[in-house]
Amino acid sequence: MSEVYDSLIRHQIIPVIRIDNTADANPLFAALEQGGLPIAEITLRTPHAIEAIQLAAQRERFMVGAGTVLNAGDCQAVLDAGAKFVVSPGLDEAVVNLCRQHGTPCFPGVATPSEIQKASNLGVRTVKFFPAEPLGGIKMLSALAAPFHQMKFIPTGGINASNAASYLALDYVDAIGGSWMVKPTLYADGNFSEVTRLAKQAMTLV
Repeated sequence: MSEVYDSLIRHQIIPVIRIDNTADANPLFAALEQGGLPIAEITLRTPHAIEAIQLAAQRERFMVGAGTVLNAGDCQAVLDAGAKFVVSPGLDEAVVNLCRQHGTPCFPGVATPSEIQKASNLGVRTVKFFPAEPLGGIKMLSALAAPFHQMKFIPTGGINASNAASYLALDYVDAIGGSWMVKPTLYADGNFSEVTRLAKQAMTLV
């Protein structure tokens, strides 16, 4: 578990990936590695996600997590595939408990004080603030963080190169999630160099 947190704190930016074609998976992971960002959340939004997680888990220096994990069944599937951390858009107690049983970090999504309080009572110490920008961005996050001084946040949703540094400057933010450096349109022609360039650029914000 500490390995995940070490990687999270070191990189502070988690590329959020949608895999539409399994053939793109390894070249995409390699491009991120070359850009100095060997970590990603692969979302369960396509039929190719589980296979992509398996491929990422086989890479020696890549920290792969699974996103859009909605229930215990999803959670077990991504853990079996080799996911090192689990991210949900909302707070599901069964997912949190299953991750705890496996010793796997879980970052459930929260948007309200009640959800943060419930996550805290479940023993969660880092939550995903989602969708960050539509909810009010830094202003809203700061208001939510104030009474929960023990909680750390991973804002995701609407985060990009122009606002990432502002979120990372907050002492209660452990990392941010974003997809601006891994959008499928960037490598539609099979050229992944733009992913590498944007990953390098992103790491200058850390």
